[in-house]
Amino acid sequence: MLLFLCLLSAWPLSASAQPKHEVRAAWITTAYGLDWPHTRATSAASQKRQKAELIKMLDKLQAAHFNTILFQARTRGDVLYRSDIEPMNAVLTGKTDGDPGYDPLAFAVEECHKRGMECHAWMVTLPLGNRKHVQSLGKQSVTKRHPDICLTYRRHYYLNAGHPETKEYLMSLVREVVQRYDVDGVHFDFLRYPDKARRFPDAYDYRKRGNGRSLAQWRRDNLTEILRYIYKEVKEIKPWVKVSTCPVGKYRDTSRYSSRGWNAFNAVYQDVQGWLGEGIQDQIYPMMYFKGNHFYPFALDWKEQSNGRQVIPGLGIYFLHPSEGNWSLDEIERQMNFIRAEEMAGEAHYRAAFLMEQDTQGLYDLLVDQYYTYPALQPAMPWLDAQKPTAPAGLHIEHRKDGNVQLSWEESKDNDPANAPMYVIYASDTYPVDITRPEHIVAQSVRGTTYTYTPLLPWESQKHFAVTAIDRYGNESVPCQEKP
Repeated sequence: MLLFLCLLSAWPLSASAQPKHEVRAAWITTAYGLDWPHTRATSAASQKRQKAELIKMLDKLQAAHFNTILFQARTRGDVLYRSDIEPMNAVLTGKTDGDPGYDPLAFAVEECHKRGMECHAWMVTLPLGNRKHVQSLGKQSVTKRHPDICLTYRRHYYLNAGHPETKEYLMSLVREVVQRYDVDGVHFDFLRYPDKARRFPDAYDYRKRGNGRSLAQWRRDNLTEILRYIYKEVKEIKPWVKVSTCPVGKYRDTSRYSSRGWNAFNAVYQDVQGWLGEGIQDQIYPMMYFKGNHFYPFALDWKEQSNGRQVIPGLGIYFLHPSEGNWSLDEIERQMNFIRAEEMAGEAHYRAAFLMEQDTQGLYDLLVDQYYTYPALQPAMPWLDAQKPTAPAGLHIEHRKDGNVQLSWEESKDNDPANAPMYVIYASDTYPVDITRPEHIVAQSVRGTTYTYTPLLPWESQKHFAVTAIDRYGNESVPCQEKP
């Protein structure tokens, strides 16, 4: 215990060295329009305003060198895309299954990709909402269409994790998203039982399917089976699509510190370290909305048990707001320094509004000025694919009179057509361009074989350029450089 109390002074407030590969994620919450949208799309003009709200948010995140957006595409039994299975969320138009005149998920994916950012479809899994919400969905609610896989508990509806058809239903939603949209990941929220739900009404299913296991182990196995089933099918459809969850932030008690009775394993039946060990997760975003000894030992525990998968702690930046917790900014700074010092894969910020309108205690400016000064690429996933793509060739550079530089190159050859590479642009005043340094990254995830470099200021213009190919698994080729 004393060891981790000392960590508060062990991690200085100055930003540690910025890595070239780091996940910098933000959750964009669409439930209740918390982050987006704030305008209802009921006309051409209001649709344009609704889109502009998201564009403004993505522009600001891009300017701060965020590279991952967790976009909430399913809330509780309704969705933010054109689905054949569930109705459109009323937050878009003011009425259930109202058509905003465009597909929000397709729009989010397109706008993220324009900015070199990944877009993951964040999907709430088991909770379906309270009675009022379910009634608002009418005949389109899963509680009406598939009542056999639904349960009620404390006046809320849930998909029954103990019913074998639940995983099929959830996979039908995931299949829609993965097949129809160019998402970079699917991110599962609330893949857990309600907190300490000892009286959850699954006794019938347990008697029928428990097979001698304890109730707790049976429930853990139910969640694991759902995730295993979805993970394997996603990989069959598009193997590069990342599968992740945001589990409760403490797995279980550690040898260093107690979870004080609230953890993923015992309270909500998530065997997350089992998921990592089995390899049915590419990333986890544990919701580590804690400080001091409730953060550091448990973050270290996730890393030590990660099985090489990417651990991206979720930071509770909303607690910086006076109405939420009034944490001091140095709490978040120390956590980011700890994450980098322990060489974890990155961090995620919950939630986007606290980076945007409220600019909590200057956090956004701190990221821009100290922590995210340079871009960062996505960490690779060698457990899926470690083959580097073929490098591009024939880099041509044209310095224009207006100060812009036009780059063009030949498409990478002999690569997997299903995993066509994108490109990373580097620039420097020295030759050859050192691509190991993040400050030389100009653009990432460029689709196409041309790029226009526009320096912000004339005296910041770079002389030399390099281009690499990068695939959807994060594997990067050797650089193609113009000979001086």
